[in-house]
Amino acid sequence: MNSPAATPVLPSYASGTSDVPLLGDTIGDNFDRTVAACGDRDALVDLPSGRRWTYRELKADIDALALGLLAKGVSKGDRVGIWAPNCPEWTLTQYATAKIGAVLVNINPAYRAHELEYVLNQSGIRMLVAAESFKTSDYAAMIDEVRPRCESLSDVVLLQRPEWTALFESDGDAEKLDAASRNLSADDPINIQYTSGTTGFPKGATLSHHNILNNGFFVGELCNYTERDRICIPVPFYHCFGMVMGNLAATSHGACMVIPAPGFDPKSSLEAVQAERCTSLYGVPTMFIAELAEDGFDDYDLSTLRTGIMAGSPCPVEVMKQVIERMGMAEVSICYGMTETSPVSTQTRADDTIERRVSTVGRVGPHLEVKVIDPATGLTVPRGEPGELCTRGYSVMLGYWNQPDKTSEAIDSARWMHTGDLAVMDDAGYVNITGRIKDMVIRGGENIYPREIEEFLYTHPDVLDAQVIGVPDAKYGEELMAWVRMREGAEPLTAEALREFCQGKLAHYKIPRYVRVVDDFPMTVTGKVRKVEMRQQAVELLGLKDLAESEHA
Repeated sequence: MNSPAATPVLPSYASGTSDVPLLGDTIGDNFDRTVAACGDRDALVDLPSGRRWTYRELKADIDALALGLLAKGVSKGDRVGIWAPNCPEWTLTQYATAKIGAVLVNINPAYRAHELEYVLNQSGIRMLVAAESFKTSDYAAMIDEVRPRCESLSDVVLLQRPEWTALFESDGDAEKLDAASRNLSADDPINIQYTSGTTGFPKGATLSHHNILNNGFFVGELCNYTERDRICIPVPFYHCFGMVMGNLAATSHGACMVIPAPGFDPKSSLEAVQAERCTSLYGVPTMFIAELAEDGFDDYDLSTLRTGIMAGSPCPVEVMKQVIERMGMAEVSICYGMTETSPVSTQTRADDTIERRVSTVGRVGPHLEVKVIDPATGLTVPRGEPGELCTRGYSVMLGYWNQPDKTSEAIDSARWMHTGDLAVMDDAGYVNITGRIKDMVIRGGENIYPREIEEFLYTHPDVLDAQVIGVPDAKYGEELMAWVRMREGAEPLTAEALREFCQGKLAHYKIPRYVRVVDDFPMTVTGKVRKVEMRQQAVELLGLKDLAESEHA
């Protein structure tokens, strides 16, 4: 007698269906359509300078700048670099370049001279728009230093200098702008963003109108944005979080963009929400942690907040709960993605349960596909099993600028983008990111995912923030080290005290052997923790240099 067949296990694959079609227009055409519908509504507010624009006023300045760029000889396909902190000029340049088809190259505000030189030459930037300085960085001096070695760079425009103002005063004919716009395709490259590689020079992810306009639009759709929303954007414009999920999500819905400060400051962000009656607030987890810990937090009126986005790195469960409860962001959304996918691939929905929103990065976005594969075989794993997350669809970049070899390493022949992130997909299609493949710690043959331990450490009453890394070990190959930030007034955590806290709650091999108490973690400008740098510091601190070097012998 034949035994009944077992129920087939679902593969870790999901596709995002939607009744809302993809947008097929360019960024400029989409913006103009919003202006026609929402011309008198607030479009952009810059708190530091007190400047404000309605959509009609913003269009006038964007068009004037676009004509100024055309008058300077900038045309479709030319690369225009932008090197500045968050400011209205950044946004104006973003939309003006899109209107004429010039490729905007985002330059990290933290770059030093050698990194600037690399980006200028690698992307062949023709014009560089830059702030004179920011914080301790003298941009003007660094530009002067590298300019003789950058053959393609013919124009440098420094903000707040006459050459910037002059761009708005050209005698350009509006018909020239219309002609330039008619010559554009939604599939043209329009943006290059350099990914912060942990080894070697960064790679330039090349994105089209279609990539980033649709991603901004659908992220906004899942946040239920309308022209009545006001989005506080403390995340950097040079990154997809600011210019796509922030600016493009806003302008594709007629919402208002609010700039609280040139760089992140928790006090300025809270003040902006209160002063401008913002309905949405963005940030990476470390930003929300800083806002929640700000002196006088409970005195701010955040009652207008409805939603927002937490993304950029894994979102600690405890922090997410506080954002919902103490900041009133009942519909806050978790987004997951990467620059190469414009950036968002998965997102939680406003009607997801609190449990879903604090324990997953949501489901696949509209018109996209995701799957989880075995990195060794490339085969899709069953739901519930860990593997590498891959994304396919409209959001996948055109490629790395002038690096076809690097592109083919990241995007396979079926156009799947391999993220390098470890993930698990549950039966309902929700995705949980468990770490980076390269962050996984192998201790005595056991695969350990730092994220799991970090989440547990957040439950310690005195721990404000925690990061776990692997360090070399002669016996086990790798051992665990926890870096922790303590709450104000708490006693520093010792390795013995941490071990006692973990005893009986974590498997013995998951209990960190080393603990380091710090005031801050090494961070990128976008708020991502630099675990590579933490590991380098730990090797020096623990006297493991010889052991670390022998690993690669």
